[in-house]
Amino acid sequence: MKKSSNVRVWQSVVLMVSLSSVSVCFSAEKTVDVYRVHAAAENKGIGEKIGTITFKESKNGLLVSPHLKGLPAGDHGFHIHENPSCDSAEKDGKWVAAQAAGGHLDPQHTTHHEGPQGKGHLGDLPKLVVDKKGETPHTVTAPRLTLANIEGHSIIIHEHGDNYSDQPEALGGGGARIACGVIAK
Repeated sequence: MKKSSNVRVWQSVVLMVSLSSVSVCFSAEKTVDVYRVHAAAENKGIGEKIGTITFKESKNGLLVSPHLKGLPAGDHGFHIHENPSCDSAEKDGKWVAAQAAGGHLDPQHTTHHEGPQGKGHLGDLPKLVVDKKGETPHTVTAPRLTLANIEGHSIIIHEHGDNYSDQPEALGGGGARIACGVIAK
């Protein structure tokens, strides 16, 4: 084999390895276990596993695919929270489910809840829709998020829907935290 042929072969190998590395970057994903949470000191307030949520990078933002069962039908607030914990904690003398997760992820300190398209909390996700069977058949897109943004935090599902505003109730009116998963680094 000639020297120029060897160079072409090696160039082809380098190109194929480079292309496979690029495709790995674009298909990066992470799957998180999700648990019921309750306001109790025992067992840290973490109940049974109700499924998983898969996060996957895309050109339009982070794809969030919930595979959950046993949730109440309807819309639910759905957010990335600042701390990697689902433990209950005391707040104002009462135990609160998943309180150790902290508030909505807000690295820019906007202090505003404006939804996934807004300029407020980075952790604001599109609402989670649960069907009559208690399942979550819809993938949503979080256009402002990447895997790097969410690693080392938690994901919370709230009892009620989310109006993507701080009015008439703070944080979109989502209410109590009913499920949680820790997003490991």
